[in-house]
Amino acid sequence: MKRISLALLISAAFGLAALPAQAAGCYADYKAKQENPLRLHYGVAQISGACTRAAAQSELSQRLAERGWTLLTVISVFGEEGLNQRRDSAGSNFLRF
Repeated sequence: MKRISLALLISAAFGLAALPAQAAGCYADYKAKQENPLRLHYGVAQISGACTRAAAQSELSQRLAERGWTLLTVISVFGEEGLNQRRDSAGSNFLRF
């Protein structure tokens, strides 16, 4: 019984230790375009799925398309620590999409 309790306690501790990493925000910076007339923009968006480039591409492609934009590329994915350095470059497209 003590072994089971100790094992559960250790599992719970590891599970709780992993929570901050999962709860931390995931963001992607990207480039998108719109046709007729041609317009380009650089933006930063929060990603709700897995924090990977592929997941960001899938999520952003759909989100941007709903507003008439085509995703050109996901430049990178990053956590909250990268937000401030990209805020000025993204301008009005900072967390817009």
